[in-house]
Amino acid sequence: MTEPNRRESLKTIAAGVGASMFSKISLYAAETANLTPFADMPLRAGMIGLDTSHVVAFAGLLNDPAKAKGVLSNVKVTAAFPGGSKDIPSSIDRVAGYTETLRDKHGVKIYDSIEAMMPDVDVVFLESVDGRPHLEQIKPVLKAKKPVFVDKPVAGSLADAILIYELAEKAGVPIFSSSSLRYSKSTMGATNNPAVGDILGAVAFSPCSLEEHHPDLFWYGVHGVESLFTIMGTGCQSVTRIHTADFDVVTGIWSDGRIGTFRGIRKGKADYGTTVFGSKGIYHAMGYSGYQPLVEKICQFFEDGKPPVSAQETIEMFAFMEAADESKRRGGVPVTIAEVKAAAAEKNKVRS
Repeated sequence: MTEPNRRESLKTIAAGVGASMFSKISLYAAETANLTPFADMPLRAGMIGLDTSHVVAFAGLLNDPAKAKGVLSNVKVTAAFPGGSKDIPSSIDRVAGYTETLRDKHGVKIYDSIEAMMPDVDVVFLESVDGRPHLEQIKPVLKAKKPVFVDKPVAGSLADAILIYELAEKAGVPIFSSSSLRYSKSTMGATNNPAVGDILGAVAFSPCSLEEHHPDLFWYGVHGVESLFTIMGTGCQSVTRIHTADFDVVTGIWSDGRIGTFRGIRKGKADYGTTVFGSKGIYHAMGYSGYQPLVEKICQFFEDGKPPVSAQETIEMFAFMEAADESKRRGGVPVTIAEVKAAAAEKNKVRS
């Protein structure tokens, strides 16, 4: 009798994280020993935080046999912990409805705690729309050695984001975070495009509603910022922000002299898009490609354990947004990425 796909996938994940992390014993040995022997069994996914439309959309793609084709067929949502933040109405007011949908429509078992759910899943979607609880919510996931996708925002502060990645590295657990806009055609069409050539600069825009408990761009502007960093890559050194009640313009200067700009929209027609300036041409695209491209990347990540977005890039992206807030507080002066990273590191040093 052959081993299940789930067991083979976890072994592959262990290999993908790096031999140094698994030199003594596979982090997934306990999991693979207890799996039932069905060759076509998908990875069992647990969801944390049923307060975002993403959980219904993701489960719809993974649990509906008519949609779960290709790599999507290798993961199924089987468990969930509802969560929810009482001080954010758009979080707590959604929990009951989304919990009911996952339980009754998609056959997902609901758990009273994250810890209770961990023995019954192989991989985890950390979906809580509020980034603040992510640090505490991910700790039992890392303790259980479960590969984890962390939905946007990865955390409620830059300090928490850095600490999450440090804890994951220490635990030897694969992790990545991304907005679905990273894999939208309006973003991907500019990367490795011969008609564009070398990317010399870019402007990305998106809706940018604000939420009082988060740094301004963490809540929704993160979508456009994700597009910007997908196109520009890492290397941003300083950030300057212009802010009004209806708009934000945040400009970064990269180490090679390139300039990347995010425009956040709170009035008028709000859409997603990019304009990219290249050595051979200028690319402009608008629109949103939905969740499936991201979910496919997540499923591939759960299979091979290789994060498609590096910790370095995600942390720099959130440092860009943190620096934008600091620039706003200082009246629009440039703020360096190094400065906000150092401040975050000092916060983590104090609380360690």
